[in-house]
Amino acid sequence: MSEFSHLNAEGNPAMVDVGAKIVTRRTARAQSIVALGPAIMQHLTGADIATKKGPVFQTAIIAGTMAAKRTDDLIPLCHSLGLDNCQITITTEGTDAIVNCLVSTEGKTGVEMEALVGASVAALTIYDMCKAFSHDIIIKETKLMEKTGGKRDFRRE
Repeated sequence: MSEFSHLNAEGNPAMVDVGAKIVTRRTARAQSIVALGPAIMQHLTGADIATKKGPVFQTAIIAGTMAAKRTDDLIPLCHSLGLDNCQITITTEGTDAIVNCLVSTEGKTGVEMEALVGASVAALTIYDMCKAFSHDIIIKETKLMEKTGGKRDFRRE
């Protein structure tokens, strides 16, 4: 891409005009990895961690879903989108929690930011709920894994 899409001719911030675009199926999946460490993972029972605040992963799923739906309130130049679907899954690998957020809509603009915000807020919620066990938690990375619809599809290998 040779120019920034969120700048107008004068170089000022501007929302992209999507009025002339056609409605297509848009999907995006983002992932956040949270390194919890052994001090926290020892509290894993089944598929979740129980705390005085409640079940960590279940709460993170709800928080991430709520955040994905409110992305336009958090990112100034994002369009308001009605999401058709938002699915957050949390699995563990070793001492890491792997958060995946899959979002879809029928629209004129993509849902990458909604997926990234959903995964990020779910990861932050895990941190918040587990910090009583240990502050040695690292949100290692948040990244777009794939997107479909629009000008071009993307898939991270």
